[in-house]
Amino acid sequence: MPVKVLFVGDIVGRPGRKAINKFLPGLIKELSPDFVIGNAENAAGGYGLTEAVALELFNAGFDLLTSGNHIWRREFLPYLAKAERVLRPANYPAGAVGKGYAILEKNGLKLGVINLEGRVFMRHLECPFRVGLALAENLREKTPYILVDFHAEATSEKLALGWYLDGKVSAVIGTHTHVQTGDERIFPNGTAYLTDVGMTGIRDGVIGMRQDQAIEMFLTQIPRKLEVPKTGPKKLEAVYLEIEDTGKTSLIKRLRVED
Repeated sequence: MPVKVLFVGDIVGRPGRKAINKFLPGLIKELSPDFVIGNAENAAGGYGLTEAVALELFNAGFDLLTSGNHIWRREFLPYLAKAERVLRPANYPAGAVGKGYAILEKNGLKLGVINLEGRVFMRHLECPFRVGLALAENLREKTPYILVDFHAEATSEKLALGWYLDGKVSAVIGTHTHVQTGDERIFPNGTAYLTDVGMTGIRDGVIGMRQDQAIEMFLTQIPRKLEVPKTGPKKLEAVYLEIEDTGKTSLIKRLRVED
């Protein structure tokens, strides 16, 4: 039997958490995933994560939370430093608190998860290609089932990493842009790929934020902090994977449920 994994796209603020409570139980009932993972770097107020919100998401059914460049809220760092089920990108330099990979164990199954951050249009971190390959080779000694969350801006960088890790991990799933792409595929050596899984939150905002504020920012070119809308229709975007005992993925399916 294949290992079933449900990966939920970037959860944005309180509306994203409400969407989780509304839609995730039905997906779990329908798909019976062995592991449920979500990117939660925007789950608290649209920016970052808190201990309380992390615990809320675990109670909602998540086995592990990944993240990205917004994970570094100062008040969250003590929890991140000790958390076993919250990841930050693995390619931050030595001294960054937290960890960038984990092995989940559940019902006799082991799933390796690697969190990486891109460098194009983002921070100049350690190379996600080299770090990702080294971690994949290490995890393969413990389990054939390995998923990579690549939190990156550039589609080219995401696609290149997918090809680079083909046959070395089970899936490379992109996050960060909050826009679900339609290019899911399985590469020749068995690695599933999706440029961006999308987001979970307000359906009719601008990547989960208020339309009016985003439009004003683009019109005036004056930077501002965008806020999460308080009300509105919600959506959950995710990807579902079935991974064979060889570590190769046999099925990848994009998902979207909404009000």
